[in-house]
Amino acid sequence: MTAVRKRAVKPKHRARQANGVDVHVGARLRQIRTLRGTSQEQLAAMLGLTFQQVQKYERGANRVSASRLFELARVLDVPIQWFFEALDPKQGQRASERRSDTANEEAMARRETLALVRVYDQIEDPKLRRKLYAMAKALAAQ
Repeated sequence: MTAVRKRAVKPKHRARQANGVDVHVGARLRQIRTLRGTSQEQLAAMLGLTFQQVQKYERGANRVSASRLFELARVLDVPIQWFFEALDPKQGQRASERRSDTANEEAMARRETLALVRVYDQIEDPKLRRKLYAMAKALAAQ
């Protein structure tokens, strides 16, 4: 009798680890989308995508192509280089190996920070803005 060897079945697609640049671009996309007061659904509709695709871009799970990045910049009214600002040259590392460089970057990534900035920007009276700033500063010092 001849022994029959069974080949191990290799998966066709291996799960891709998010690249640091993809994660950074996605975080910047989420940041500007939130600052503009645009939902994932609204942005998706403007681009002819599903909101799930926008979610994947924002998480860095899917890479944003050059043409899509151009369209995102146009729709969100930012220069393309905006998505790459503050990008550390070492960002090519795996996302799990990256750490946020500063507390400011982490703060700007939080949803409530972006919402606060958006609401603050809507206050037209400069005196009122200064008062709000002084109050926030005093609260932070406590």
